[in-house]
Amino acid sequence: MIDAFIFDLDGVITDTAEYHYLAWKELANKIGIEIDREFNETLKGVSRMESLERILVHGNKQNDFTIEEKEKMANDKNMYYVSLIENITPKDILPGISKLLENIKSNNIKIGLASASKNANMVLNNLKLVNYFDFIADASKCKNSKPAPDIFLMALKGLNVEAKNCIGIEDAYSGIEAINTSGMYSVGVGDKKTLKNANLVVEDTTYLEFDTLMDIFNK
Repeated sequence: MIDAFIFDLDGVITDTAEYHYLAWKELANKIGIEIDREFNETLKGVSRMESLERILVHGNKQNDFTIEEKEKMANDKNMYYVSLIENITPKDILPGISKLLENIKSNNIKIGLASASKNANMVLNNLKLVNYFDFIADASKCKNSKPAPDIFLMALKGLNVEAKNCIGIEDAYSGIEAINTSGMYSVGVGDKKTLKNANLVVEDTTYLEFDTLMDIFNK
């Protein structure tokens, strides 16, 4: 019996990873640090401040800025990112996700969001999907970012469901670790090697079919 599905946002419902990359690259360039798409993969599912810290360590500049300066840099990155995602529309929903959400809802199963993004509400509104969600966890209120399970535990509490009766869907290693630690059944979307600790891995979102997920979970 499944009581809830809890989704990550980036890479599962829509793909804003490129926008995050462009925004971080813009900021990194300003402070003399070079990052590429491969490095950007290490930032997936990680909070804004933790991502900034990783970039600074990458550029050997972790001790060059005050806390206030770091907060301003993180805010500057977010402002640029927000300007990039303002034009997101339902056309940017990943394949199969709309149908999956519809099937979950029609079967009276709860839906939650556990995203590290503090812009999750805006993105869901632009995608016209916000009404599907019974609870959206607030990343700003989580002490620890993924791979810590905090954001998923918050979603479980907000939905008033038990972890053992829920499926969590993620596309990042840190997210799968968070789901597993929370006690949920983990579904990874993407590379099998990267997501090897997931209970189930699918190549892309087109394989996230409601009946298939229900059958596998209930075995």
